[in-house]
Amino acid sequence: QVQLVESGGEVVQPGGSLRLSCAASGFTFRVYTMGWYRQAPGKERELVADITPVAGRDYGDFVKGRFTVSRDNTKNTVYLQMNSLRPEDTAVYICHARFNTVNYWGQGTQVTVSS
Repeated sequence: QVQLVESGGEVVQPGGSLRLSCAASGFTFRVYTMGWYRQAPGKERELVADITPVAGRDYGDFVKGRFTVSRDNTKNTVYLQMNSLRPEDTAVYICHARFNTVNYWGQGTQVTVSS
């Protein structure tokens, strides 16, 4: 059974930092491109960051050097370090796994940036 379980979302003040984690199971983690998407109310889901099996990284334009995606293949976990958070980063952050045409999604973790 495939599972992607996100954690780490919470309420944080503008300028603050959070580290999200996604623990994966039920598939061969090391061969999948792992990533994070986000969806805010009334907006489309958008790519935040992803990381390939060989650690190639891609980021959404809005990240602008504030976020870092990483993976630990020994723990089947992908991380998203988010710094300099802004109110517009408020969204549900969703873990994603992709291998060829196979896609898996997590349930998401809420990140709220507010003073």
